[in-house]
Amino acid sequence: MRFRGLFTVSIGKLKGFSLSQPMNLTPTFFRDEGKPVEKLQALICYSSFSTNGDLKKGYEKMMLAKDLACLVEESSHKDERKVKSRMELKRSIELRVKKRVKEQFIDGKFRNLMVNVIAVPITLQDAYNCIKLNSNVDISVKDDSICFNSLAKELLDGSFDVGEDTVSFSTRGVAKEVLILPNPKMIIVQEAIRMVLEVVYRPHFSKISHGCRTGRGHLTALRYIKKQVSSPSWWFPLILNKKVDANIIAKLISKLEEKIEDDQLYVIIRSMFDAQVLNFEFGGFPKGHGLPQEGVLSPILMNVYLDFFDQEFYRLSMRYEALHQGDDKDEDKSHSKLRNWFRRQLKENDLKCTTNDNSGPRIYCCRFMDEIFFVVSGSKDIALSFKSEIVDFLKNSLRLDVDDEQTGVLPCDGSNGSRFLGALVKRRVQEGPATSAVHKLKEKVRLFASQKQDAWNVGCVRIGKKWLAHGLKKVKESEIKHLADSGSTLSKVSYFRKAGMETDHWYKVLMKVWLQDIKAKAAENEESILSKYVAEPALPHELKESYYEFMKCADEYVSSETATTLALLPNSSSNSGSVTITEILAPTDAIKKRLFRYGLTTSEGYPRAASLLVLQDSIQIIDWFSGIVRRWLQWYQDYDNFNEVKLLISSLLRKSCVRTLATKYRIHESEIEKQFDSELCRIPSIEEVEQELTYETSYSHPFDNDEALMYGISYSGLCLLSLARMVSQSRPCNCFVLGCSVAAPSVYTLHVMERQKFPGWKTGFTSCIHPSLNKRRIGLCKKHLKDLYLGHISLQSIDFGAWK
Repeated sequence: MRFRGLFTVSIGKLKGFSLSQPMNLTPTFFRDEGKPVEKLQALICYSSFSTNGDLKKGYEKMMLAKDLACLVEESSHKDERKVKSRMELKRSIELRVKKRVKEQFIDGKFRNLMVNVIAVPITLQDAYNCIKLNSNVDISVKDDSICFNSLAKELLDGSFDVGEDTVSFSTRGVAKEVLILPNPKMIIVQEAIRMVLEVVYRPHFSKISHGCRTGRGHLTALRYIKKQVSSPSWWFPLILNKKVDANIIAKLISKLEEKIEDDQLYVIIRSMFDAQVLNFEFGGFPKGHGLPQEGVLSPILMNVYLDFFDQEFYRLSMRYEALHQGDDKDEDKSHSKLRNWFRRQLKENDLKCTTNDNSGPRIYCCRFMDEIFFVVSGSKDIALSFKSEIVDFLKNSLRLDVDDEQTGVLPCDGSNGSRFLGALVKRRVQEGPATSAVHKLKEKVRLFASQKQDAWNVGCVRIGKKWLAHGLKKVKESEIKHLADSGSTLSKVSYFRKAGMETDHWYKVLMKVWLQDIKAKAAENEESILSKYVAEPALPHELKESYYEFMKCADEYVSSETATTLALLPNSSSNSGSVTITEILAPTDAIKKRLFRYGLTTSEGYPRAASLLVLQDSIQIIDWFSGIVRRWLQWYQDYDNFNEVKLLISSLLRKSCVRTLATKYRIHESEIEKQFDSELCRIPSIEEVEQELTYETSYSHPFDNDEALMYGISYSGLCLLSLARMVSQSRPCNCFVLGCSVAAPSVYTLHVMERQKFPGWKTGFTSCIHPSLNKRRIGLCKKHLKDLYLGHISLQSIDFGAWK
């Protein structure tokens, strides 16, 4: 809050400064001069006296000045007390590093970044603070576990040994898979290099690139396909597969040399690749999800390397769009296609500019790390030719393997759609206003007719049951002489009754004969028999005719053609237009299979107890389930079938949590829901999820969802921990989280839920963990165990080499 005002007084000097000239009173001025409250009161008071000469009014204004000054003071104290979020702190750290990097930009290149930026103790300290913020550790707590001066000296004189600062894990069995992870010192160096590369390359990345970038995550990639792609005709994804070899490293270094001139930096990066501490693999695991098998440098290096592809795409798209000869023979030859192409690039967010321009083909691309999706608006020949050139470039120039046989060019109007980032991308015809109104009316008519039919059936069945009761009553009366009717049919057939036969048995025999007579085996059920052969013949003829006539008219109206019905509406020609839209659908079948694989549901899809969580505390069990629900719902929040996903995830996981607690305490589920009612509220219901997502969209800070800062924390890989042992004095253990030195009360066993490798386009949200980490034991304090379960930290924050 800032107060600005001009006061002119002529009373001479006041507390050492002149009041004879107009003064701009601001909080900054007051803080520079001394006591802002007293000076603001004095200035307003003396100004009032000299102007009005009224002591009473001057006193009132002095009180007003005092209140305003207190308000200024409270506002300044409030700003000082405001605690920054960890993402705001991380952004401020990266801004400091950015300033140091910009100072090294000389003659069009960044020079000597290793000597002047990376191998500087203050930069290494900032990198370590970023790691601690990722681990949700307070950076204000002093940590002397790492000497940054000695680490900087090792980097400068070349004595830093990459191989010694690593730890390796291998799978059990004959076919061993080895995973090499960095130690804390190596992680700090990688983080420092990552921050520097982010500053250099972030402004130059293409707009088709998504993943681990500020404001460009998986939701923005899918949103681009859904809203920015107009009139698509063909689409196809491309799956990249390749382990990094010497050729890829050499080409990556050549790309880095275009903007950075620093041999020492390249020596460190090459040594990391040689030590296999950079698990840089195309298509092996979905990138950017906070997996423990990835280094922090993997996403930025992958985006830098695939920037070759982004530039080639723009070159090819310009050739196909701006210079490709279309099939329109009557097009004005003086019309500049090249100029239109540049205009579309400048106005790509304006859908009106894209939908009205049909002068030639359009080619769209969306890349999320190493997963690429193409959309072509044009003929199939153009799509096939474009795909062939792109595949040749990826294979021959970038030396990548492309599995193009499984990803053919598919029509956008097909019923199967295409897969990208685990989502099903489909085209659907959206009804116009008039068509939608007619369908709503038809639905109301269908519902009304169904209600009348149900009422008719219920009434007929009630009449039939009364008929059965009346028949049994007549059989019993026939056994009483003074009540029996000798002329009735029942009395005439009574001689078929055997001696000693009970009344109920005799009635069953009569009913059996009657059912055989009407051929009851062909009927659907007993209710239809009572309605058709008992109740309806007894009803008035006019009532039956009116009912069947109404049902006939309702069926005809519901089954009538939409176009015929639209002709009855006023101005139907202007309202009947339909629009084809692109839908992004979550794979509900894959979600169900994953829940079954995690042991949370049965093979039939019913929730079950998670046996590995039974030994943990009830709060930890609830936090684990709450973390799954929140992370998965955040991942699928912008999908078109989000309501179905909400119902599936929230209901199944909440019930599974209740059954896990019931198994732990061996009491009924209803008692669990009563005892843990307040704790179970941590697992959000469908209504709570909608409110939270609305609040996050409206009030969340822009840094909170920054994937470049979070690096997959919000939707990190899911893990399951079981209690291995309690920590004792004879066997102590500290928390394995980087930057945390708190004693761990328990040791847990990490369970790998998905051991196979698969490309991320098949399943989207991943919980994949390297199989070499299966059954590894880690120590966690209570705070970080909760953070890991709730998704506030990822497995990358765990120092798996702490035991070694």
